[in-house]
Amino acid sequence: MFDKIKRLSKDTLLYGLSIMLGRFINFVLVPFYTNIFDPAEYGVVAHLYAYVAFLSVAYIYGMDAAYLKFASLPELKSKRKETFSTILLSIVTTSAFLTAALAYFAPSVGGLMNLEPARIPLIYWVAAIVALDALCWVPFIHLRLKNKALLFSTIKIVSILVNVGLNILLIVVWGWGIEAIFISNVAASALSLLWLAPYIVGNFTFRFDWTLYKRFMKFGFPYFPASVAAVLMQVVDRPIVERLAGRATLGVYQANYKMGVFMMLFVSMFQYAWQPFFLQSAEEPGAKKLFAKVLTLFTLAGAVILVAVSLFIPDIIQFQIAGKSLIGWRYWGGLHIIPIILLGYLFYGFYVNFVAGLYIKEKSLPAPIIMGVCAAINVGANFALVPEYGVTGAALATLAAYFAMALGFFVVTRRYYRIDYEWGKIGRIFLAVGMVAGAYYFWLAESAPVATPGGAIELLDATWFEKIALLAAFAALLALSRAVEPSEIKRVIARIRGRKSDATEPKDATEPKEPDDDRN
Repeated sequence: MFDKIKRLSKDTLLYGLSIMLGRFINFVLVPFYTNIFDPAEYGVVAHLYAYVAFLSVAYIYGMDAAYLKFASLPELKSKRKETFSTILLSIVTTSAFLTAALAYFAPSVGGLMNLEPARIPLIYWVAAIVALDALCWVPFIHLRLKNKALLFSTIKIVSILVNVGLNILLIVVWGWGIEAIFISNVAASALSLLWLAPYIVGNFTFRFDWTLYKRFMKFGFPYFPASVAAVLMQVVDRPIVERLAGRATLGVYQANYKMGVFMMLFVSMFQYAWQPFFLQSAEEPGAKKLFAKVLTLFTLAGAVILVAVSLFIPDIIQFQIAGKSLIGWRYWGGLHIIPIILLGYLFYGFYVNFVAGLYIKEKSLPAPIIMGVCAAINVGANFALVPEYGVTGAALATLAAYFAMALGFFVVTRRYYRIDYEWGKIGRIFLAVGMVAGAYYFWLAESAPVATPGGAIELLDATWFEKIALLAAFAALLALSRAVEPSEIKRVIARIRGRKSDATEPKDATEPKEPDDDRN
């Protein structure tokens, strides 16, 4: 088992380093935008990128899930190029059609989005971003399946560097407005596609296999409505907040929502390694026990991130360099939603764990139903809570939707692939989180004025000493509750670092080799 956890940990670290670095570089844009643009302008960006997220799913329509599943099947080993090309040709065809339609109907689409006439040209850039990214999906998944983590990471990071560099050039040096954000994104996406072109050519054939395509669609297309529902859960709050509370409020909400990046990074790192891992390990003895242990360790790591970031985020936000803070002072009114967003992402990570059973058993039909119900919960909760509670209501609606998603997939997956998770240990971890949260909000934290260029803002916070004491108390609670046995942690760390003697435990023969340089 621990050889398997070692392998998952190594893959998580490989992809995680690139994702962390890439997301960190991209995250630099948040203080950049919030210290330059006012909340109403940033609200336009948040509004349009919500539609980018939705369109990205429409352009792929479940073909990413199909390729991830079928490209790894031994029975299709002789048809690798046909598998790659059939899915890519399908995406190219539909992307061309959808992009042309979006460009032609741009004025009408802009009206539906409540955009001013001067903002309509932004829709053309949105269409270009989505089309270019859609063409990159299949080759990027191919690199993951081939364990080409270094190449995958390099392309992602360089693309983000180009995006950030162009933002600085166009906005700071040339004085452009928010249109520079979208133009920079188009250039970065085009660079990724150009970089991937040799690998696309190397795996491409003009043979379109209709028999395979029907199989791909049967498995993948049911994930399309599920993906639409998932995106609705992630971004539907933006247009609702914009309609009910205004673009300035949306700008504040978006900036603070972005602070969930600390948990999102962890979940994304895990997800990139987890999907290939569980597909390759599912048929091996002890797989279910292994997957149960993975969830416990995932929960422990996520809980530590949740508590640490929630305690110190006010200090992180207000820290200034050259008079500029991590988030512009005009956005500080939404700091209190950050712990809610972090917890929501943690429950999203539970969903990532639970969905493994449906992938393994090729049961994709329940997914759209669950996701649709959760999306409806999110929409309904937003309409119920935003008018009264503003950004707090939107954050709570997101949390409720992610919790419902995790619960729904857990219940349904057990019918097809039952895993006996370590709920006692997981419960003790959440109990420790709850005790620290109660001590902070009901005992230590106090509202105090913070000076800003626009006047004093009331923020809820505690002293550094109190927060450090709470973090230490949390660690002590975890140790006393024995939610994860110290021997388990020690053993996993030893395996990750390679300090375990081969004489005491044989090396796993399935451990992947270092990726080579061929283009397959």
